[in-house]
Amino acid sequence: MTIMEATPTVKGLPFLGSALEMGRDPAAFLVKAYREHGPVFRVKLLGRAYTVIAGADAAEFMNSREGRESLRSKEYWQGMIDEYGATRTLTGEDGESHKELRELMRRGYSRDAIKGRGPELVEITDRVLERDWPAGTTVPVVRGMQYLVTEQLGELLTGSAPHEYVADIRLLTLYVLNVLVTRQRPRILLRNPRYKRAKARVFELGERMAAELRARHGQTPEAERNLVEDLMDAHLTRPGLVPAEDLVLTLTGPYVAGLDTVANTTAAFVYAVLKHPDVLAQIRAEADALFAGGEPIGDDAARRLPATRYALMETMRLYPVAVTLIRTAARDFEFAGHTVRAGEPVYIGTTVPHFMEEYFAEPAKFDITRYDKPRAEHLQPGAYSPYGRGPHTCLGKSFADVQMALSMARLFHRLDLELESPDYTLATRTAPTPGPAMSFKVRVKGLRN
Repeated sequence: MTIMEATPTVKGLPFLGSALEMGRDPAAFLVKAYREHGPVFRVKLLGRAYTVIAGADAAEFMNSREGRESLRSKEYWQGMIDEYGATRTLTGEDGESHKELRELMRRGYSRDAIKGRGPELVEITDRVLERDWPAGTTVPVVRGMQYLVTEQLGELLTGSAPHEYVADIRLLTLYVLNVLVTRQRPRILLRNPRYKRAKARVFELGERMAAELRARHGQTPEAERNLVEDLMDAHLTRPGLVPAEDLVLTLTGPYVAGLDTVANTTAAFVYAVLKHPDVLAQIRAEADALFAGGEPIGDDAARRLPATRYALMETMRLYPVAVTLIRTAARDFEFAGHTVRAGEPVYIGTTVPHFMEEYFAEPAKFDITRYDKPRAEHLQPGAYSPYGRGPHTCLGKSFADVQMALSMARLFHRLDLELESPDYTLATRTAPTPGPAMSFKVRVKGLRN
């Protein structure tokens, strides 16, 4: 007979529990708790208890059959689904329903969706940099990246760039994630007139997209369809898969998906690169070589940017946008000698190994050489989880890898940037997702090319 251990609880304040400490720096809090209590512990947040499983074994568990059968994501996203009046979303489905939706969207979010479109991505990037990053100005980096990412995703995944809706998408995303997904803010905020206006505008965008897609349905060959054309085709030919009430959430989803994730990562990348002149020199050199002569770039462009790719990987290690994954136990299961009961909310600390010297030498150091052979520290089992783990691993990770590498190479090829102060330390925020603070700015000293 196996004897299960009693699960320890992290000490905290009355009612608040560990909310303040976790809110300040969730990654540091989880690493500290892991060191003190092991791979399974409980935390109290605002009067509610959560089970945490953490570490490399927890990351590997997410990829296992037992993990897939023991955890579900539906409850975490249900508030957002209800707010849109929808029935389901990719992130909130599990099992066969999730597989069905994932397969429908796979091509639209894949690396193939950006194949042959490198020159277009560069053109979009140049246009936004000229508009929003003029020489001699100080630029709020997160906001700048949000506008850049939204226009890129708009044109590449949906065929249009809704510049006039970016502020509304940003505000809606902020409220929905804070109030309905992470539940870090009270529901009364949804009565805010600014939120209501933003929601109405995003619904207007979704309905406009749906009308345009219906009007041109069948005109694009199947092999050339983009993400939203695939979704509209499914709605018209398989309405049970994408019902009418799901269209706004599904069609505007690409903007929401990239707004916090890609924008936060690229903003942190800008800080890290400017903070490390040796890395900056490498990135400029390979970017200048890639864009020399003004010839259109090919599909091998990202592979020709090793320093940029490694710097992005190191950014995602040190500044992960998904510090934890939040699930609900679908059934009783055992992990590391502890029992987790069906119905319990579970935090999975998949990025805890990012900050452990057992996996990454000098983990606090920004070191892009750790990804190249023979070191390849990220390839240790369970060590590196920048895009999540398990069946809900980011569907667009291959697309994002290329998008971010080319965008950042172009940024540093075109612009001469500097931090407001050489000794500046990045200010961060944790709500709705971890990332650089909106106050983080850089100076555009001038144009390089």
